[in-house]
This record gives sequence, structure tokens and C-alpha cells, in this order.
Amino acid sequence: MSIKVLIVDDSAVVREVIRDVLSAEPGIEVIATAMDPLFAMEKMKVQWPDVIVLDIEMPRMYGLTFLNKIMTERPTPVVICSTLTEKGARVTMDALAAGATSIITKPKMAVKKFLQQDASNDLVEAVKAAARCNMRRVTTQQHPLPASLAPKLNADAMLAPPTAAQLAQTTEQLVAIGTSTGGTQALEVVLRALPRVCAGIVIVQHMPEKFTEEFAKRLNSLCQIEVLEAKNNDRVMPGRALIAPGGKHMMVKRNGAQYHVEVVDGPLVNRHRPSVDVLFRSVAKCAGKNALGIIMTGMGDDGARGLKEMRDAGSHTIGECEDSCVVYGMPKEAMKLGGVCEEMDLQLIAGRIMNVAATISGR
Repeated sequence: MSIKVLIVDDSAVVREVIRDVLSAEPGIEVIATAMDPLFAMEKMKVQWPDVIVLDIEMPRMYGLTFLNKIMTERPTPVVICSTLTEKGARVTMDALAAGATSIITKPKMAVKKFLQQDASNDLVEAVKAAARCNMRRVTTQQHPLPASLAPKLNADAMLAPPTAAQLAQTTEQLVAIGTSTGGTQALEVVLRALPRVCAGIVIVQHMPEKFTEEFAKRLNSLCQIEVLEAKNNDRVMPGRALIAPGGKHMMVKRNGAQYHVEVVDGPLVNRHRPSVDVLFRSVAKCAGKNALGIIMTGMGDDGARGLKEMRDAGSHTIGECEDSCVVYGMPKEAMKLGGVCEEMDLQLIAGRIMNVAATISGR
């Protein structure tokens, strides 16, 4: 059965290009286009779409107003396709918090070429990912982003295998978290539940460049702990969560008894940059039994191999259970590889972080 898509954008050119890109993909059917949300609602009375591709800045009704209306009345996967500006990044965070499943950023200039060439694969994958989302979970949590169809390198492109010499004794603890589609609100659920004093946290959330800074600021305003977009050589310390910047890989390094992050360029790993595998495998290499690894909602298998290496190195590992995932992809693949010590509901993960951290410190 094909995925039925509604496109809502005030630009006739954008509507036409998105329709052509999606219609060319087997299994996707564009059932309607609309120049604004009010026209879209009329068309949705005739046939309800499986996925909506939505602009934000439109006449008659703001895109976020329409998004909130949809999520309140009949939750439906929504892919935001909007111009990226500094202001737009904040708006995008609001869209993800409201329930959008992913983001495609379009430039102000040469939009047609961008959508036809640069972003066509991302757009198709975003729609396919959205169609698989568990909307029961999206409405209580939420969210991001498709991997471009680049060659699927693994984390060997960034990391050497772990060595015993790099696992020397230290009392420093850390928590490494990896997530993708559905992850922005899942992270909010976990981080908001943590007390001000907890183990240092490092996070990879699949998210484009320029969004992660705003995402970190938003979480920092909501949480007791400090949440920052990571910068090279930032220390992993109690009461702080560091989020890998979009477009960069993040690895954990040991400096004496302390952990720091290294933020670097590099190839796409598992079609992502940042990659969860790169983070997890660096943690396995330098932290071992002093670390806790957590893999949460997301499509694909990024992080599965890295979590297995963490477990093999002595880390306790957690996978989010299927019932609470927006997309049970990454945790499922990690479970299949034997990388998960235990599965649990999203709402229980923060408490488990505190319990496991206490166990680590008592070793």
C-alpha cells in the first residue's frame, strides 16, 4: 500500500518540485497539494493523508498553528520543509516539540535545484520514516531526521579498536546516549527527570547543522542539569550534558582521570554525522565499565555496533523498549546484536541512570 502524502506550501514551485520528487518514488502517492493550511484542511476532509509535508511561514494560518491543530485533533506524521535561518532554527525546535517527525531545510535561493538534487533523497527518506512513526508516542514525546543515502561507512572510519591500556582505573563516570527519529522529546523526558547532580552525559541526536545549538539551549532552559552543544575539549562532568553539534562527530577521550570530548569533522558514518556509533565506540575504548550506554528511538542501525562494544568492554547498556519508541529501529538492531543488557520504558530511564551510576561509583 502506498504512502499518501499531502504537500502544504505557499510556493507553487516548491509544491510542484516536491510533488515530482515524491511521485517518482515507488510506494509514495501525492494525493493533494495546498497553498496554505486552510486549503489543506478542505482537502483533508475528502482524503486524510498518511504524511503531511509542511512549510512554516504561510499566509492565513501559520504552519505551527496548523501543526498543533493536527496533533491535537488527529495526530499525523508531519515533515517540516522550511527555510533555515537563525530565527527559523528556534521555530524548528518548536515544531519538533509540537510533534513534527523530521526537518528538511531549504535555502532562500535556488530552492528548485536544492529540492530536485541536493535534498531529494532526504525528502523521500523523511516521508518513509514519518510513515513508520508510532504517533501514539509522538503526541506524548517527540523527534528528527533522515539519513542521506551516502555510502554506509562504519565507525572504523573514525576510530581504532579499543585497547586495554586505555581502560586504566578511574572513578569518573559517564552516560552515553544515542537517538534519532523521535529523540528530541525522548531526550527531554529523560533529561528533565534528572537531578542537578548526576553523572556527566554525552549525547548524539541525529540533527542537522545549526539546529543542535538551539536544541541544547531549549533543554538547558527546561532541565536542572546544564545542557550544552559540545565544543572541542569540553569536559564531561557531573551535572552536565553535552550534545554533539550537527555536522560534526563527537568522541570521548581520557585526559588523566577525566573525560573530555573531541569534536571533529569526518565522513558520514552509517550515513550520519554525528554518528552514535562513533560516540559509543569511543566510550567503549576509553571508559569501559565506568560508562552507561543508552540507545533510544530512531530508524536504522546507527549505534548498534557501538553499544555492543560498550557492553563487551564492561559497560551497562539499556535499550528503549518498543512500546515507548516512536520508531523501534536503533534499539531493535542493538538488541539483535547482543548489545543491550536490558530494555525499558522511556519513563524509567532517568531513574535507571541514577541507579546504575550509583552502582558504578560503588565498585
